[in-house]
This record gives sequence, C-alpha cells and structure tokens, in this order.
Amino acid sequence: MLRLALTGGIACGKTLVSCELAALGAVVIDADLLARQVVQPGSVGLAEVVHCFGSSVLMADGSLDRAALGELIFADAGARADLNAIVHPLVRAKAQRLEQAALPDSVVVHVIPLLVETGQQGNFDAVLVVDIREDEQLRRLVQRNGLTSDEARARLAAQVSRAERLCAATYLIDNSGAAEETLKSVRDLWHGPLTRLRQDRRN
Repeated sequence: MLRLALTGGIACGKTLVSCELAALGAVVIDADLLARQVVQPGSVGLAEVVHCFGSSVLMADGSLDRAALGELIFADAGARADLNAIVHPLVRAKAQRLEQAALPDSVVVHVIPLLVETGQQGNFDAVLVVDIREDEQLRRLVQRNGLTSDEARARLAAQVSRAERLCAATYLIDNSGAAEETLKSVRDLWHGPLTRLRQDRRN
C-alpha cells in the first residue's frame, strides 16, 4: 500500500485534485468529509461539541450550525484547539478504519487540510501540496464562501503559512491556472513519480 497525504491551504483546490486522483484509481479518504460525519445528529462527537460550546452551535433541527461554530473558533485560538481536541481523534480513528478496508496494493490518499498544523507529514510515504498564490487564495475564498476580506484573512491566519506548507511537500501541484492544467499535472504525477514510487516500494 502506498500512503499519501494531500494538503493545501483553504480554497487552494484540494477537492479538484483529490477527485482526479480518485478517478485515476486512488482510495481517497477526506478528513473534511469525515469531520462532518463524526458530528452528525446523534453522534458522540456532536454531543461533545455541544457540551463544550453550548447549544448556540445547534440549528433548530438539532444539527450542527457550522457558521455559528466557525465564528467562534476562528476568533478564538483556544476554542479552535478545544474543537480540534474533540474532532481530530474521531476523524483519525475513522480514517484508519477506512484505510484498513482498502486492498493491500492500493494507493491511499488522505486529504488532510491541517496536515502540517497537526505534525502528521512524517506519517506518510509522500506529501502532495496543492498551492496557489495567497492573493488568489483570498479571492477564491471570498468568492466561494461569501466572506468579507477580513473574515477570509482570519481563516488564512488560522492555518500555517504557505512557506511552511511548501516545506512539507514531496510533490507540488500548482493550481493557480485553469482547472484542466491542474488536472493534467495530477495525471502526470500519477503516471510518473507516483508510479515509480509504487514500483520502488514493491522492489
């Protein structure tokens, strides 16, 4: 099994890249998706979040109000750490179960936005970093999430710097151009360096 980590700053294009890797045959395990699953209504995770932050983070139907929670955690590093302490262990446990269910010769890609922040980059055979310029990242984040410029900057500030993330990269995927250019880079990576890496591991 080849274990890869895929990371990148918010709004850098991790989903675009991970979907193409899945189409090429990778088993993709997305930490963001799992983070949503572990706080679904009725879950232990949601109960712990409510215990920590109060019922103000719930919608009328009992589901998690992500916007309200986001306002709390991006304005308070301590609150963000409290949330991570609840969610991260649940996500990692679920990711481990999914990986164990994959075939032994699979290429397993763990999409982990906070890979560097949580010090996990050394746990994988290679790290793929999706990268764009910070000004373009801000523009895309404001457009995608409907945030103000200050709100978008606060979300960027909650993550490690672009330079720190690039230092963790085994392979870099530039997503600053057209989507098709990015997809071609992913395919080139899959059929080139990643294929050679798999062959080296088999030998």
